[in-house]
Amino acid sequence: MLGLLFLGMFFLPLFYSATNWLDFANYSLPVWAGWLGVLLMGLALLVFWRSHKDLGLNWSPTLEIRTEHKLITSGIFGYIRHPMYASQWIWVIAQPLLLQNWIAGFANLLVFIFFYAMRVRAEEQMMLDTFGDEYREYMKKTGAVFPKGR
Repeated sequence: MLGLLFLGMFFLPLFYSATNWLDFANYSLPVWAGWLGVLLMGLALLVFWRSHKDLGLNWSPTLEIRTEHKLITSGIFGYIRHPMYASQWIWVIAQPLLLQNWIAGFANLLVFIFFYAMRVRAEEQMMLDTFGDEYREYMKKTGAVFPKGR
């Protein structure tokens, strides 16, 4: 699944940018939509960077808990439990605004929907199994990818 995400996030956009082979699937949006895409992409990168900074050594590309693993509830994690996934949601919205191609713009979204549905459920269960009531309380206070209204 991670390989398919890489394909949709990086390879297809690079292929689209470097060749004209996908031009048959182009569409046009107003100029402001491209600038909105730039802002959203910047926000996606900021949220992704912040989540990595706040996680520190607790980050892993696979679902695993290390011996010295801690539940991080500060920084961006004080507002949302899954900021890396939030950053990807922002990215998949920005990509079709920037690339304006039905294939290169939306491939990432199609893959990410399935990835998100499978991965978040497993990750939430792993955190509940590891941190129990502490994680349940944390879930009550925070949203999954959007901050909860207080």
